[in-house]
Amino acid sequence: MSYQSSNPLVGEVEFALDGPWATYWIAFLRVVTGWWFFHSGITKVIESGFSYTYGTTYMQGMSETALGGIPVWMGHNLGWLIEPGVPLFETLIGLALIAGAFTRLAAFGGVIFMTLFWVGNAEFGHGLVNSDLMGLLLFMTVIVFAAGRHYGLDALIEKLDVVEQHPKLRYLLG
Repeated sequence: MSYQSSNPLVGEVEFALDGPWATYWIAFLRVVTGWWFFHSGITKVIESGFSYTYGTTYMQGMSETALGGIPVWMGHNLGWLIEPGVPLFETLIGLALIAGAFTRLAAFGGVIFMTLFWVGNAEFGHGLVNSDLMGLLLFMTVIVFAAGRHYGLDALIEKLDVVEQHPKLRYLLG
């Protein structure tokens, strides 16, 4: 795509999906999304360790959401998984995205988190579009554009013999 202007001071500007600016932007989105989740997770670890009891308490009060009684049941019965899992997985997802390692796998974990947040938190009083949906779209963008291949470790991991011998592993990378 090219932009031409009648102004002689403006030169040609190009932004192709395989160009350097797109690559920088995709890498930037990956790192910022990773930092967002890493910060959220590590803050919980610092404040509560791996006993993030707010998660289960919050879920126990989610009886009026689009998920019905599922989060309430989860809050009462899966605390052993939720309390350590939320801070641990947020931190690991964030670190993987920042490093660009196993990016699609990590971003898929982010999609799961953000889908649960979006459906569970939303009363949809302002419509379906809210910050949780925007986070979900960020993670989907990281997956679709294989953001780990842009200035990330996935570009190196994909060259390893084990990945060469098992090409399906690339679905977890990128």
